[in-house]
Amino acid sequence: MAKRDYYEVLGVSRNASEEELKKAYRKVAIQYHPDKNPGNKEAEEKFKEANEAYQILGDPKRKAAYDQFGHAGLGGQGFGFDPGFGAGSFSDIFDNIFGDMFGGGGRAASGIDLRYTLDIEFEEAAKGIEKKITFEKEFSCETCSGSGAKPGTKPKTCGTCRGSGQVRLNQGFFTLARTCSSCSGTGVIIEERCKSCKGKGKVKKPHSVVVNIPAGIDSEQRLRLRGEGESTGPSGLVGDLYVLIRVKEHPLFKREDEHVILDMPITFTQAVLGSDVEVPTLHGSVEITIPSGTQPGETLRLKGKGIKRLNGSGYGDQYVRLHIEVPKNLTSRQKELLKEFDKEGRSESYPGVTNFLERFKEVFK
Repeated sequence: MAKRDYYEVLGVSRNASEEELKKAYRKVAIQYHPDKNPGNKEAEEKFKEANEAYQILGDPKRKAAYDQFGHAGLGGQGFGFDPGFGAGSFSDIFDNIFGDMFGGGGRAASGIDLRYTLDIEFEEAAKGIEKKITFEKEFSCETCSGSGAKPGTKPKTCGTCRGSGQVRLNQGFFTLARTCSSCSGTGVIIEERCKSCKGKGKVKKPHSVVVNIPAGIDSEQRLRLRGEGESTGPSGLVGDLYVLIRVKEHPLFKREDEHVILDMPITFTQAVLGSDVEVPTLHGSVEITIPSGTQPGETLRLKGKGIKRLNGSGYGDQYVRLHIEVPKNLTSRQKELLKEFDKEGRSESYPGVTNFLERFKEVFK
């Protein structure tokens, strides 16, 4: 199938500005992102198509080649596209390409982002907490001030690329750029390396930071700490630290969005006669009334006893699912009493059993 025009894919004119291209890509990418269209193959293909279009039109050199020669102008080496571009989580479209969702603005370049996985308790996720974490991070080498050269010496400009870090080759109509193999793209040659950093210009050190975990956060959600990543060089931008949250299981509670589920066993007698019982919640113990005649699986609601809504107001609820435990290992006296109780039983006391027996007789009469 022939490729569609990239400007048509993004819905912009051929003289669209860089900002207009970004806005158009954001709109299309959000519409067809896999997170919003799970299992939709058509949306997945359109998302990939938009990624490819933006990578070409968002790059001045690729855009110039495309404007002049169309898709045929992108067939040469150096003009491929990254199929994984933009394929992170739904919010990554804002974070990685357009900055913060709340007005941070886009970045043309970035530093090196870091990842950290943080395990927290169920209660900590529900109520919020501050956590101090420590991780390895690269810093500029103090011995050589980040140059990578032995103190008293200086790096020399690479003679192959003349300090640009790239070697340009003319192939027909195109001028292609490749990373310089002599200096690995750094633009300099270090003849005598710094012993502390072995010529890298950076050293890894433990780094600590306090993470403010908001109440209501859930597993697999992540927090972004701006400027806590690594830089690309002495004068490069600093990346961010992404903290992935994993919430441990609780021995009693389960979570469903902002609600808490408690599976609570009660005795046969409590279910039949009703009872006042104490129930644990994230906000302390409360007393609830179990109505007489409670059936297995019935659920009681405790309003506002759930988890705080993330970035919102109010709390969810707690649902207490009642499980009636049938007694075991009865004494002779208990068995006699139950048999006596059963003889005194009336059909209206067991509507489910009575209804089943009536249907059984109708089917097999």
